[in-house]
Amino acid sequence: MTEEGGKSQGIKILGIIDIQNTPCARESILHGAGGSLVAGLVHFLATSRVKRSFDVGLAGFMLTTLGSWLYCRFNNAKLRVQQRIIQDGIKNKVIYEGTNLDPTRKTR
Repeated sequence: MTEEGGKSQGIKILGIIDIQNTPCARESILHGAGGSLVAGLVHFLATSRVKRSFDVGLAGFMLTTLGSWLYCRFNNAKLRVQQRIIQDGIKNKVIYEGTNLDPTRKTR
């Protein structure tokens, strides 16, 4: 799956979403597949209705995929904020180290 220019072309769903380069997409779709299998199978074992079990499985896929994607994106955003705070702290440490404005320096 490589183009002539040497760049790899990702796997696309419906020609829109590039799973390989979209954060959290691959994991969310895999979780959704598992969720749909469990939901459809449990509903089928409970009711023995094939069409309704397929519908429940499809709904399980959509809900599990969306929930997993939102959870992953939220955690990624939280991690980026924490990284930015740490980077700013390190930058301030380098700037203020050894000066009167250094918060870790004890005043006498």
